[in-house]
Amino acid sequence: MQVKTFANHFVSSPNSRLKLLSQSLTSCSKTFLISTTLQRHSSLLPSRLCIFAPKDHRKRFITTCISSSQEFASENDISDTSVSLSEEKEEEKAVEVKTEGLADQSIWNQIKEIMKFTGPATGLWICGPLMSLIDTAVIGQGSSLELAALGPGTVLCDNMSYIFMFLSIATSNLVATSLTKQDKNEVQHQISVLLFVGLACGFSMLIFTKFFGMQALFAFTGSKNVHILPAANKYVQIRGLAWPAVLTGWVAQSASLGMKDSWGPLKALVVASAVNGIGDIVLCRFLGYGIAGAAWATMASQVIAAYMMIINLNQKGYNAFTISIPLPNELLAIFELAAPVFVMMMSKVAFFTLLTYFATSMGTITLAAHQVMIQTLMMCTVWGEPLAQTAQSFMPEFLYGMNRNLAKARMLLKSLVIIGAILGVLLAIVGTSVPWLFPNIFTPDKVIVQEMHKVLVAYFVALIVTPAILSLEGTLLAGRDLKFVSFSMSGCFSLGALALLLVSGKGYGLPGCWYVLVGFQWTRFFLAFQRLLSPTGILYSENVSKHQLEKLKAA
Repeated sequence: MQVKTFANHFVSSPNSRLKLLSQSLTSCSKTFLISTTLQRHSSLLPSRLCIFAPKDHRKRFITTCISSSQEFASENDISDTSVSLSEEKEEEKAVEVKTEGLADQSIWNQIKEIMKFTGPATGLWICGPLMSLIDTAVIGQGSSLELAALGPGTVLCDNMSYIFMFLSIATSNLVATSLTKQDKNEVQHQISVLLFVGLACGFSMLIFTKFFGMQALFAFTGSKNVHILPAANKYVQIRGLAWPAVLTGWVAQSASLGMKDSWGPLKALVVASAVNGIGDIVLCRFLGYGIAGAAWATMASQVIAAYMMIINLNQKGYNAFTISIPLPNELLAIFELAAPVFVMMMSKVAFFTLLTYFATSMGTITLAAHQVMIQTLMMCTVWGEPLAQTAQSFMPEFLYGMNRNLAKARMLLKSLVIIGAILGVLLAIVGTSVPWLFPNIFTPDKVIVQEMHKVLVAYFVALIVTPAILSLEGTLLAGRDLKFVSFSMSGCFSLGALALLLVSGKGYGLPGCWYVLVGFQWTRFFLAFQRLLSPTGILYSENVSKHQLEKLKAA
């Protein structure tokens, strides 16, 4: 009886059938119109927008498309239809509307968007050099001996920390990959594992500093500068207490960056810099603690910055106070991802360490001048680091994404290089003007100021190209050209070390060492530039195999 009524409803009421069919077709046309409109205006939408098709619409469309020959179906046909409906329900997925982001914008609009993205992220790299620069400025007002002692002290505290930059890169990569799976537990696990690795490395460096700090400083300064060892060791021992906080803070900062949060590092920068500056003035100028007071102020500011980043993660719903011991395969995955970057950073750190080593062998006055100039250079250099981060964030979509478009990747690189060139000119002008026109900010000693002024030209030429270098190297990292990056940087280090030996042996002094730095920087630029413009490079080669794409996705 029910079957008969059901059949009569469709057979005897053709108008009803036509009405339902008309409604379905109208609904389909509306859906198509909305989809077309979204594609046309995709630049106004977020980068990933999920639109779910309503279930009722799907059922209504299928019902009204049943032909008259199927109206009196058997039980087997009805069963097959039910199976088909259930399969379609299982296959129902979110329709992703991917916008082009920076891709469809003009170069000027790209530059504005890049500046918005990189502005707050600058705090991720500026914190450490800024604290050391504050120490240099405050200590230089009181004692030339302690100013010279800051040279090897900051090398052991700051430059050595860049060896662990692989933690930041691995954290950003693994957290961002886990977030795409929308698996909060996996994100939490990755953060906990990397926090353990950071904490373990931090305590290892604390123990190394405690028991081998003096030996490392003596090996670095040599027998000619034994008189600066007590002050340098005092500085290193105090700052060494912050190693666990420094490296766990790096992990927390990189996790925030992987979540596209660049304001957390900016807040940490502001608070930490304020604490360091006030602490230096109070402890060094008013209480007279000298280099020890500067070390305590910097150590306290680093701990506060790390705590703020951990709290920032907790506010996102993750527990950054939990750590997990990684399995061997997890450690291997981190190592495979970070090893080439580790080689690159080691080569860079080794060259700048060697540069300070040769400056140390030239006497206390020369070392003090070099300390001021190298710290201002590092302070200016970090302003270009967000360009490398921008390349690593936006380039992969155009190089290996579903919407692979090498022309758009080249256009984005052009925007980054333009920004890098403009930023390089500004940084070189400002960075050179400060020690040239206002040297008393760092030291009242006229002899040290004269040594500083000898390297101003080399300082300017080395700094002007640095932001562009970071843009190019960031693009190479985004394209996973890690083998070239590691080999080119290690080659630059080898040639630079040989040049430093020759310059030092010939007696060219501090200016000669700084011109070797100029050669090191410009060699990096030309190597990366040539690699990216090569017909077989990542921006021009269309031969990307499926295996390579799967390997990149796995990474």
